[in-house]
Amino acid sequence: MSPLSRERVLRAAVAVADERGLNALTIRSLAQELGVKPMTVYHYVATKEEILDGIVESVFGEIELPVPGRDWREELRKRAVSARAVFRRHPWALALLESRTQPGPASLRHHDATIGTLRLAGFSVVMTAHAYALLDSYVYGFALQEAALPFEGPDAAASVAEPIMETFPDDEYSHLAELAREHIMRPGYDFADEFEFGLDAVLDALARMRHGSP
Repeated sequence: MSPLSRERVLRAAVAVADERGLNALTIRSLAQELGVKPMTVYHYVATKEEILDGIVESVFGEIELPVPGRDWREELRKRAVSARAVFRRHPWALALLESRTQPGPASLRHHDATIGTLRLAGFSVVMTAHAYALLDSYVYGFALQEAALPFEGPDAAASVAEPIMETFPDDEYSHLAELAREHIMRPGYDFADEFEFGLDAVLDALARMRHGSP
């Protein structure tokens, strides 16, 4: 086992949050995860807020950075796909990532690279702000919805939809029934596939507005 360090403490904090949720993350639970006394943890992180700042930095560090100056669409698509994958690993981060008032280097690098990618692609300052907000709203929103769904993987939606459909009166909810029968309950349907369709729609819209205004 590696010697105790701030980095190891924060890795353990992420592990606790992943396994038991953010509410379970305390100095005591962190000490248990590390196999040390709580007072030992205080030597590396003085407060719960410092732990939260640290694990936010860890999560930002996992998201692949876009590279300013390269093809903006491919770079922002790469970043969005990476962020969604990170949120699937750490669903607790959705409520925490943008909440910190003392961002660290990983957070600042992430934001600067994303802004730089948009600006060097020809987006004005105002359009950069619009584009960044739109992209994050889509990625965070999809990840939040995905985390809340009671199913995961191909054909899993059908197993949830089918018993619900059986309760529908024959003459009610016809549009919902049509969507379920003709799309959601078809073999191979996976809600996760909707992510890239929506992402491309957002990027298409931004491409049309890149040199103008919304």
